[in-house]
Amino acid sequence: MDSISVNKFRDNLKNYVEQVVTKHLPLKVTRRSGDDFVILSADDWEREQETLYVLQNTDLMKQIAFSMNSHLKGQGYKPTDGELDEIIGI
Repeated sequence: MDSISVNKFRDNLKNYVEQVVTKHLPLKVTRRSGDDFVILSADDWEREQETLYVLQNTDLMKQIAFSMNSHLKGQGYKPTDGELDEIIGI
């Protein structure tokens, strides 16, 4: 993650915001007081929130682990050719 001073951020606000939104790279803004902050796009923030929700949901994580284990053992559900065509055709 790139880091810039609050003064540099303020002077080039529009350019930095555009970079954060289009490149999906967060930007750390440092302040002399030591209270830094991070700028990221709303889409990236929502994605992070969804990831945190999944990681904190123990039942869902158990289900994911069970599914991964069954898949690795070749015991998972195998869609038919018709189902695969329908999925890929979306």
